[in-house]
Amino acid sequence: MKLNPLIPLLIAMMVSGCHTGEPQTPEETGEMPYGKVGFAFFTPRALPAVVTRALIIDNEQVVSTFRTLDSTQENPASVGSWSSKVSRRAQFNKIRHPPAQMMFCWDSIIDKKTYETSIIFSPSLREAMSVPAGKDLSGNTAWYKTLLFGLAPEGKVRIWLQNSSGKVRNLPVEPLTLTTVSGDQLYGCKGITQSNFSYGYDQDIKDFIKGKTYPYGNW
Repeated sequence: MKLNPLIPLLIAMMVSGCHTGEPQTPEETGEMPYGKVGFAFFTPRALPAVVTRALIIDNEQVVSTFRTLDSTQENPASVGSWSSKVSRRAQFNKIRHPPAQMMFCWDSIIDKKTYETSIIFSPSLREAMSVPAGKDLSGNTAWYKTLLFGLAPEGKVRIWLQNSSGKVRNLPVEPLTLTTVSGDQLYGCKGITQSNFSYGYDQDIKDFIKGKTYPYGNW
């Protein structure tokens, strides 16, 4: 698949170790009506993974790199298929505007593999994240201001927008392209891992996958 020319830029930044490129002043790019955009990663129950690095070009061309990321949490309700009621709060994973392009490295503990995922988002994502989306439980304006990334066996990735009201199911996001590679196809994520894949599964994982057929669900 032919990638947008900016994806190689993200890869080059990851390899060279460049840091976050913030604008000189907020006025240069403006800001979202609720402040920064959040993003978070999660997995199905007992099928763990961990995201080790992420690079993003937002739709105002602000480039950000992340080496310290919020933990990749499992969602107990996602068993066999994704739950539409996942809720996460971003602490470190924040950018100034919705992403235009993104690449991230992740270790699938259940697969014992490192994956590299590259995404090009539709320009319509910004519109969805800029329009009020109801009211929260306190009567304040709700927004689709957090992107959720589900990471599943076989290197599968799904994306949703989380509504801050807590009352509306997550909205699926369809990017223009989404490519995940592993093994000798790794480039930007080659040699980037935080996992010892020779270590066996913890007992809770063994208990969960016993009698099941890989990849343990429909993702």
